[in-house]
Amino acid sequence: MWLNKLEEKFGKYAIPNLPKIIVLLYAIGFVLERLNPNMYEMLALNPYWVLHGQVWRIITFLLIAPSSNLIFIIFVLLFYYSIGSSLEQVWGSFRFNMYYFIGVLGTILGAFLTYAVLHFSQGDIAASAVYMDTFYLNMTMFLAYAMMFPDMQVYLYMIVPIRVKWLAYLDGIYLLYIFLSSGITAYGISVKVSVIAAMLNFLLFFFSMRRIRNRGASFARKAAAKKKMVKGSSSFAKKKDGAMHECAVCHRTELDDPTLEFRYCSKCNGDYEYCQDHLFTHKHVKK
Repeated sequence: MWLNKLEEKFGKYAIPNLPKIIVLLYAIGFVLERLNPNMYEMLALNPYWVLHGQVWRIITFLLIAPSSNLIFIIFVLLFYYSIGSSLEQVWGSFRFNMYYFIGVLGTILGAFLTYAVLHFSQGDIAASAVYMDTFYLNMTMFLAYAMMFPDMQVYLYMIVPIRVKWLAYLDGIYLLYIFLSSGITAYGISVKVSVIAAMLNFLLFFFSMRRIRNRGASFARKAAAKKKMVKGSSSFAKKKDGAMHECAVCHRTELDDPTLEFRYCSKCNGDYEYCQDHLFTHKHVKK
């Protein structure tokens, strides 16, 4: 699987705690926008101005906060940090890095493609109205979270319990509404392209994670068969190379990577231990 191959080669370059950095950038952007209400126009991704010398926009659009309301931004940033940290814990730092940065790259490519089409069809005036940020990328990040934790409950207004999967359906409906209602102006087209780029990124990882689960199930079945052959096996059975912990899917131990965390799965029949990358993605073993 392409993610595994990339992680083998470049995993050591992954940025740990990336959700914290993302939230910090938004907080900085919020402060800048409070100081100067025109900051969005100065920082947002606009290919016209990038090509006219304002190259900082390729980076600074990551500072655009999802809201200009102080109370709402606190709630949103805490929420973003929560779902981002959960995804990083389940996927691992490298896969979360890939999800976010591929989404960012897709947004940049979409912006320049939109600019090129409008430039040749309607001229610079229309093309200069292309503005993009990471708002829709963050919305699809919630879809990824719901994919991993569909039955997780959150409390609406801190009172009404609701499952994450139902909020994901609303999120998807809202994205569809935005896509259909954004119009065919230059800005509307840029919104459509932003939504498409974010959704393509989500679908890419959605199907990739499905393959990871299928592969994990195969490894889990093999691990189950192996354990059945060992008489008197228990949670204290000897692990590979004398390690104390061993993942039933990838068979890594704390000797392979001291930063790995291991947990037993309460839904598996037997003493099956999994690393942080496979705790939520394996198929439960039923004897």
